[in-house]
Amino acid sequence: MNVPDKAPSVVLICHENDTLDREGLASWIADRMNLIGLVVTRDGTARLWRVARREIRRVGWLGFVDVVAFRMYSRVCLAKRDARWKERVLSELRIRHPIDLKTVPRIVVATPNSNETARFLAAIAPDLIIARSKFILKPAIFRLARKGTFALHPGVCPEYRNAHGCFWALVNRDLNRVGMTLLQIDEGVDTGPVYLHATCDIDEVNESHTVIQYRVVYENLERIAETLHAFCDGRGRPISTAGRHSATWGQPRLSAYLHWKWLARRGRHDADRLAALP
Repeated sequence: MNVPDKAPSVVLICHENDTLDREGLASWIADRMNLIGLVVTRDGTARLWRVARREIRRVGWLGFVDVVAFRMYSRVCLAKRDARWKERVLSELRIRHPIDLKTVPRIVVATPNSNETARFLAAIAPDLIIARSKFILKPAIFRLARKGTFALHPGVCPEYRNAHGCFWALVNRDLNRVGMTLLQIDEGVDTGPVYLHATCDIDEVNESHTVIQYRVVYENLERIAETLHAFCDGRGRPISTAGRHSATWGQPRLSAYLHWKWLARRGRHDADRLAALP
C-alpha cells in the first residue's frame, strides 16, 4: 500500500451498479488514503422517476423523447463496448491496487441522504467524503465530513455543472473544457469551491462520451490525491472562478449525440486531408 503518514480518512459514496467506482476507485482510495467506509446506493425506480420529471421540466416532452431515444441507442449500440472498456480499466486498477475491500465497513442504501447514512458517517467521522453519486447531497450528510466533502465531477465547472458536463462540452465544440473538476460540495448544484481542473487526450471519433467522462477522472487520480492531501494539510487553495459563465446541463439527447459525432468525424477528415497536402 502507498498510504502516506497522516493520510486522511475517507468515505466513498458510489452507486452499486458502477463496479468501476465501487471496486476500482475504492481500491485506489484505500491505497492512497485511508478508506474507512463505503456508502453504496442501490438505484431504484423512484430516483429514475425524479430524474425524468426534472428533465421534462427542463426540456419539455419533445426534448424528453430525444433523451429516451438516446438511452435506447446507448443500450443497443454503445453499452457493450463501454462495458468492455470499464472492465479493462478495472482489471488494471486491481493489479495496481490489490486491496481487500471486504474489511471496509459499508452500507447499502436507497439514497445517500438517508438517516442510516447519517448515523453511519457520524459513527466513523471521516476527514473526507468523496462523492461519485448522481444524488445531490443534503447539508446534513456532506457536513459530517470533518474537513470536507468533495465531488469528482465529470465536467469543467462552473461552465458545465450538473450531469454530463463532458457530453455538452463536446456537443458545443468547447473542447478546451472537456475535463473534470474536483470541487467541495456545498448546498448548490456543483457550485462549491473548485480545487482542481484536469483533462486528458481524447478520441472523440471513436470514444463514447461515457468513456471520455470516466477517463478525465481516472487518468487524473494522482493529481486528485495530491490536491486532497494538500487540502487536508492546510496547503490547498481554491481556484478562482470569478467572472466565469455558469450553467447547468441535463441528460444527453440522441440528436445532440449524432450531431457531435458528425462534427467530430468531419473535423478528423479535414485534419487528415490538410496533413496529406504537400
